[in-house]
Amino acid sequence: MTARAETWLWIVQRGTAAFLALAVAIHLVTIVYAEQRGLSAAAILARTHGNGAWLGFYSLFVAAAAAHAGVGLRAILRESTRWQGPSLDAAIGLFAALLAIIGWRAAWGLFA
Repeated sequence: MTARAETWLWIVQRGTAAFLALAVAIHLVTIVYAEQRGLSAAAILARTHGNGAWLGFYSLFVAAAAAHAGVGLRAILRESTRWQGPSLDAAIGLFAALLAIIGWRAAWGLFA
């Protein structure tokens, strides 16, 4: 991979980390709010059902998490194993795509 591509991966890793810090804080505040109000799982699902804002938030959350995990796992594998090159990039791309699909299905489940 070129130095330019590696630089972009570094930027993606740092950018998604910044976004995830904010998103996790929002997620945790929401959990605390629901817990303190004694909301049941059914009540929470009723509030998220059909709410495009929550779908958008969790869709971005999932995209950032998948990208962050993929870039991070790629760096770990490159540093701790001999696995490098196009096969590693393809495997990581598949991993990140599967992670995104699973996450988006969960986000859609809250919305639909």
